[in-house]
Amino acid sequence: MSKKIFTEKEVKLLLSNQYVKSVSSKGITYTDEFKHVFMAEKEKGKFAREIFEDCGFDAEILGTERIKSASKRWQKAYKKNGIMGLRDSRAGNSGRPRERELTLEETNARLEAEINLLKAENELLKKIRFAERGMRK
Repeated sequence: MSKKIFTEKEVKLLLSNQYVKSVSSKGITYTDEFKHVFMAEKEKGKFAREIFEDCGFDAEILGTERIKSASKRWQKAYKKNGIMGLRDSRAGNSGRPRERELTLEETNARLEAEINLLKAENELLKKIRFAERGMRK
């Protein structure tokens, strides 16, 4: 992560760009669409800074280190997993990923826990529906 901190004015300016998902004073999250555009242009031989500027970013605000590191990170992910490697998967993951494969017993226990959770959820929804029927009468 870059050491450059964005001012409020810079945050507002960056948020107005269509390729920005979110911005804080310390970081910026780009849309998946921008990452696809970036990789397509990079494969044509354009420089990272040039691509950012063509897409409406001010390289002075972002800083060259942030642009270089984003370029490196996306190229590495693209080489490893293709287009799917560029996807922002933070919402789908919670916690540290597993380093090892689960045994059959662990997988079974996890699935049973999930079934029990779903059963409890269904029971709660039944109680809510029953209570709503009582309120209507």
